[in-house]
Amino acid sequence: MEFEWSSEDLAFRKELKAFLDEELPGYQEFFDLPAKERHEFSKAFAKKLAERHWLTPAWPRKYGGQEQSAFQQLILSEEMIAHGEPRTGMYMNVNWVGPAIILAGSEEQKNYHLQRMSRGDVMWCQGFSEPDSGSDLASLRTRAIRDGDEYVVNGEKIWTSNAGVAEFIFLLARTNVDVAKQNGISIFLVPIDAPGIEVRPVHGVIDDGEFYHLTFTDVRIPASCRLGEENEGFRIVRSALALERSGIARYHRAAGYLDRVAGWAKERGLLQESRVVDALASARASCEAARVLIYRVLDERKHGKQPLLTAFTYRVATVRAEREVMNAAFEIMGADGLAWRSFADCQFEWAVTAGIAGGSYEMNLNSIGRQIGLHKAG
Repeated sequence: MEFEWSSEDLAFRKELKAFLDEELPGYQEFFDLPAKERHEFSKAFAKKLAERHWLTPAWPRKYGGQEQSAFQQLILSEEMIAHGEPRTGMYMNVNWVGPAIILAGSEEQKNYHLQRMSRGDVMWCQGFSEPDSGSDLASLRTRAIRDGDEYVVNGEKIWTSNAGVAEFIFLLARTNVDVAKQNGISIFLVPIDAPGIEVRPVHGVIDDGEFYHLTFTDVRIPASCRLGEENEGFRIVRSALALERSGIARYHRAAGYLDRVAGWAKERGLLQESRVVDALASARASCEAARVLIYRVLDERKHGKQPLLTAFTYRVATVRAEREVMNAAFEIMGADGLAWRSFADCQFEWAVTAGIAGGSYEMNLNSIGRQIGLHKAG
């Protein structure tokens, strides 16, 4: 099997890195910007990407894309996260909201939403998690009841990233309570300023401005805003989440932090210690295992397969890589790792969120178990 990048891929990475090095502040400087400033920076940055056709390059040309190869899309993901993921919430538009609309949307929905995304003109958020549902997406309770040409929505969503700056919500709501929980869910593309939607920040988790609590009170949504058929939302979401879980190259960013920790250890003459070498080697192996798995996900897609099991396995592997790098950083840096914004401290924040964002680590393990027949789906 050939693992080398093609000359075209290498040229694309070189051009992209040169652009990012010129346009972006240092990794840590961007990471430390307040949430509002990060979003403002990202909006302007996304416009520059769109001008170069680098915002939605893998999409079909008629929707603003360039039909770029999956592996060049991975290069884009790797280099973006190596620079602090300056697209912030825009990556969600690119990786799975847009593709979900391409998969199941009406022509009217595609024409309106996809061109705006490809130009970097709009931010989305996802209305998935609920106060009483945890990471079990199918157990959501937010209801959408059909009333003529509209649906009336009541319920809550929580831990909603980007809701403070988003224009639209990719909303999941239950439209049938008399069937298996996975079979009664529908998707709605909802303006966040619709009457009856209240958006409140959740304070004290990571940074203020990162997460929000949404309340829906008799919100009327036109039936034309439903994505796909009624009660078919979970099928669409499963495909979308496979894209989301493989759309962020966390292993690449973690490997970069591991290099920083190794440099820190070298400066202090610690690379002669076996415990340091073992910690670095174990963490590096975890990063490389995740990298190989994402290559497999892309190869399966290239050959027309639906890589759900591989995508779930990759997600588990990349969370483990994040945690291994965190453990190595604290093991090697000791008390110095407890300092604010040390390499270990920064990696700790990424590792904690890695096991939650995009569905919890444990739910991914459950999904793998169902895929290979260890237990029946609930």
